[in-house]
Amino acid sequence: MGAGHDHGHTHGGPPPTGTAAAAYKGRLRVALAITLSVMVLEIVGGIVTGSLALVADAAHMATDGIGLGMALLAIHFANRPPSTNRTFGLARAEILAALANCLLLLGVGAFLLIEAIDRFITPAETKSGLTIVFALVGLVANVVSLSLLMRGQKDSLNVRGAYLEVLNDALGSVAVLVSAVIILMTGWQAADPIASLLIGLMIVPRTVKLLRETLNVLLEAAPKDVDMAEVRRHILELPGVEDVHDLHAWTITSGMPVLSAHVVVAQEVLDAVGHERMLHDLQGCLGDHFDVEHCTFQLEPVGHAEHEARLCH
Repeated sequence: MGAGHDHGHTHGGPPPTGTAAAAYKGRLRVALAITLSVMVLEIVGGIVTGSLALVADAAHMATDGIGLGMALLAIHFANRPPSTNRTFGLARAEILAALANCLLLLGVGAFLLIEAIDRFITPAETKSGLTIVFALVGLVANVVSLSLLMRGQKDSLNVRGAYLEVLNDALGSVAVLVSAVIILMTGWQAADPIASLLIGLMIVPRTVKLLRETLNVLLEAAPKDVDMAEVRRHILELPGVEDVHDLHAWTITSGMPVLSAHVVVAQEVLDAVGHERMLHDLQGCLGDHFDVEHCTFQLEPVGHAEHEARLCH
């Protein structure tokens, strides 16, 4: 005996249809335009001033542009309608974009560390006055982009990957400014490669955290805000529920957690209240306590699990 029901609800930022990141597509486009403009400016500035830190920040902004572009492309594909072969559509494209952003950030971090070490070995003079001007422009632009993506990074791993790209750039601009001021005041040229080292090191911790969350989604771990022990307890507390097994929860993409379970119900209860009432109670139980987008339940009489195929256990 089987019965399935889908229950959906939304919370906060995500729109009622589409993925959580779709609501921030326009903001990502503006951030991309700002990033590419400042990238060109910083490349010119780095060449004119001879600042490795400024060139490093421009290189990081180039990866930001790629990251923002990937985020936008992923949103486009993720919000295509489902098909018979892809029943959830291409929603996971956003998670793959977040993973690609992580790998990109780690690669940039390693590149900056290597370049900074090389600058220690082969010092070069930096024109600190012009470096300050270019770095200030980059910082202002990054702050604008951060304000655009601040809210979205809480709702979507895809947007968070883009947000971290811009945040690391903002921190990089601060490092460039500080190093340029030190060189201007003291003439200590080592401040420039030290700033590059700091930019590289600042990338790693946040990127590793995002990478861990992204891999959890791809490995179909339970959503971080869903306590599976609590879910089980809530289901078992419903009148007439004898047991629950094959309880699974995972995330398709940010803002789209799903859950399925086989619920063992006493036959006399099903006869008295009916399947529809029991499904309604299960939906209400989870919908009121847990942020799960889609729930599917299979109602079973006592003893039914013994006859299920081995793969169902």
